Amino acid sequence: MEDCLAKKLEITVSEAEKRTGRNAVNIQETYTAYLIETRAVESQSEGQCAPVESLWRRYSEFELLRNYLSVTYPHIVVPPLPEKRADFVWHKLSADNMDPDFVERRRIGLENFLLRVASHPVLCQDKIFYAFLMQEGGWKEMVNETGFQLKADSRLKALNATFRVKNPDKRFTELKHYSDELQSVISHLLRVRARVADRLYGVYKVHGNYGRVFSEWSAIEKEMGDGLQSAGHHMDVYAASIDDILEEEEHYADQLKEYLFYAEALRAVCRKHELMQYDLEMAAQDLTSKKQQCEELATGTVRTFSLKGMTSKLFGQETPEQREAKIKVLEEQIQEGEEQLKSKNLEGRDFVKSAWADIERFKEQKNHDLKEALISYAVMQISMCKKGIQVWTNAKECFSKM
Repeated sequence: MEDCLAKKLEITVSEAEKRTGRNAVNIQETYTAYLIETRAVESQSEGQCAPVESLWRRYSEFELLRNYLSVTYPHIVVPPLPEKRADFVWHKLSADNMDPDFVERRRIGLENFLLRVASHPVLCQDKIFYAFLMQEGGWKEMVNETGFQLKADSRLKALNATFRVKNPDKRFTELKHYSDELQSVISHLLRVRARVADRLYGVYKVHGNYGRVFSEWSAIEKEMGDGLQSAGHHMDVYAASIDDILEEEEHYADQLKEYLFYAEALRAVCRKHELMQYDLEMAAQDLTSKKQQCEELATGTVRTFSLKGMTSKLFGQETPEQREAKIKVLEEQIQEGEEQLKSKNLEGRDFVKSAWADIERFKEQKNHDLKEALISYAVMQISMCKKGIQVWTNAKECFSKM
């Protein structure tokens, strides 16, 4: 961790800007660009003012970077991006992905994504990631030249592996179930939070109504007027504070959403392991089949029914020369298959070792982050309740002086 990029480079996504341009198929579109700024940490520690490097990136470029990292490092739980469109929002909040508040929250999320990658012991060393931070022109071409798309597994193949693996690794099966449950729990928690935020909004707005009524009432009262007006003022201030509180609420929700999306990153690692196990089992099955064919040709006996065996019965046996030639070809294929199986076994063991090390690192990070988020949320709720008590305490004093 001492060599990670986050220790050497200060990374910020400092602002977002709405732009209009033409896409790949020459259609006019509106999009948001984000300004990434980097500054060397070493220069600052030596008392020098380090120059700031800056460049603009679109959300789609962040997506391309993450896709590249996911394919290139299949054994790593790659940090997720913030949502592209607003989800799990309370209904007073705009779900428009061009809404300034949403864009601001996404800017913070994109910065968090870059910091997560820069802090990762493996991902931070990737040259494409470093170029993403430093090189604006030609970056997309650089990514495409890596040929990472060719390494991406098709969804059909992944689905096939899920249902046809005969000996799945119990640890990865349990991890897959855990990630499903984590996603389900956090989704439910976010829906409950949205309902609570909606109710909270209503409570604060009702206090605004109290403020208006007390102010109107104070106008017709001579002796009680000052007390009513002061109480109304306290209610108005309390009602106006809802915007800041809901902003804090959304920040808490975004912390939870990150782990909602992390659940899919965990499943991606599990799917990759399933694919490797499926390829290994298919290779072993193919090798067994070739060894059986070779044995049948050598002994002249057919253990199982086959079209080839039926053909030889109908049209006569092969000549010894033909049989020898086929045996030789099969022996070469068997040798090649054994090498391939050995290589796949080694690759599988390396994958499990690397993946499990990263999963353990992720679990530690997750436990720390979610604990902090939940404590912060509890502190925020306590603070809100204290403000409410204080408002009514102030109102009580105002009424007492009437």
